[in-house]
Amino acid sequence: MPHATAKDGVRLYFEEAGSGTPILFLHEFAADYTNWEPQLRYFSRAHRCIAYSARGYAPSEIPPSPDVYTYEHFYTDALAVLDHLEIEKAHLVGLSMGSYSSLQVALHAPQRLHSMTLAGVGSGSSLEHLDDFRAQCRATAEQFETLGSVEVAKITREAPGRIPFLVKDSRGHADFYAALARHDARGSANTMRGFQAGRPSIYTMAEAIRKVTTPALIICGDEDDACIAPSLFLKTHLAASGLSFFPKSGHVLNLEEPALFNETVERFIAIVEAGRWHPRDPRSVMT
Repeated sequence: MPHATAKDGVRLYFEEAGSGTPILFLHEFAADYTNWEPQLRYFSRAHRCIAYSARGYAPSEIPPSPDVYTYEHFYTDALAVLDHLEIEKAHLVGLSMGSYSSLQVALHAPQRLHSMTLAGVGSGSSLEHLDDFRAQCRATAEQFETLGSVEVAKITREAPGRIPFLVKDSRGHADFYAALARHDARGSANTMRGFQAGRPSIYTMAEAIRKVTTPALIICGDEDDACIAPSLFLKTHLAASGLSFFPKSGHVLNLEEPALFNETVERFIAIVEAGRWHPRDPRSVMT
């Protein structure tokens, strides 16, 4: 089985398809590498596509300690996959947790990115409710440990941002959460405790984000309430960003609306590769 090795020795499983300019896909908390299948099948027609499971997600390694599940570990793991494949530069396409990691790569290693797509980004960023969010993450970690993944999946599938998926596509929704029920409970608990409860709010990084010039596409579902304000914040602060809202959509954008997602990202990548995705013209800013 193909694996890359992280800086601390953790083995990361990946799959790839196609050839051309590389695209690296980074999944959300409730997903793994398999949830990018609609994108790998589509984008591999013209690009080299790579999807990997984050640490804590089988068949990647599942370290026992939550201390090695910080947001720094997650974004440097993305770089480790690129290094293993000898890819100097790639388009990064992330969803939720994967979007946060993509943004961190842009902040710390911008030379490795052609572009970044940040979908469903920024939940839990509200500074007013940050302590409550972190407490909920720790409580969810305990649920994974005491109840197991099957029972937690039953709870997660009823979260507000997940309901639009259920309304549109009950079969796809059921498949998605059946897969979550098979996740390793220890890995999920460690990710909740280390990454989700420990990552800084994007609102605390405004000054650093303003300096990022990487072409960025921000995508948000208009019924994904937790991500609307952070998406608007990033549109305001990322110099070379565009923002797209998907109507009647929640959090799982690449599976809720796969055709629209693929079309939107494909157009963005094509404009970037044509050298036509520029920072915002200051003349367009109202003062």
